[in-house]
Amino acid sequence: MMVNVHEAKTNFSKLLDLAHAGQEIILAKSGKPYALLTSLPPGVTRRVPGRLPGKVTEDFFEPLPEEEIAAWERA
Repeated sequence: MMVNVHEAKTNFSKLLDLAHAGQEIILAKSGKPYALLTSLPPGVTRRVPGRLPGKVTEDFFEPLPEEEIAAWERA
């Protein structure tokens, strides 16, 4: 199903219900496909902050070496 942006704004709740029911909806801009509205796979939950304690060590906050800064500036 392809829906233009204006129609999607007008019927957003209805489109969300369709997507949740398994329908893939292509959002179009000026008649050209632009984005996909689809349901999330089962098991996707809200992000839980702090669930990986200890993964960011104090080294993370140390200044970068000059070589690495130079490499980023070249990119």
